[in-house]
Amino acid sequence: MSKTRPRRESAFDASTSLRSHDSPLRVRYCECDPMGVVHHANYAIWFEMGRTEMLRSQGGNYRDLEAAGRFLVVVDLAIRFKQPARYDDELTLTTHLLEASRARLRHGYELKRDATLLSMATTSLACVDADGNLQEVPIGSD
Repeated sequence: MSKTRPRRESAFDASTSLRSHDSPLRVRYCECDPMGVVHHANYAIWFEMGRTEMLRSQGGNYRDLEAAGRFLVVVDLAIRFKQPARYDDELTLTTHLLEASRARLRHGYELKRDATLLSMATTSLACVDADGNLQEVPIGSD
């Protein structure tokens, strides 16, 4: 009898979001394979863009965090693909802040083309110093 691994779900309940931010995206040619479908590696880049834009919309930025000796590192990423994104699609990436604790942040993401959900994901980030020691997140949760 073979053992099956439990499936890692990246689904989340957006109604529990502490805050959210929408980022418009247009799929570029360089993000696609020869069939015009977005390569899966680009989704992680888009989610990082969503986190960065959310932080910027709240008056912060990664440059200031890093200058203060704080770094937000991804410790977990789970993506669920529903439908492919294709070349020249106009997309909306909604980034949700789901949890904010002393040293960690958890985000959820929904990528849509119009009303069609293409993918959902979650990331967990740890706040560390330059030596990799856990630090307090210098961002409020409100």
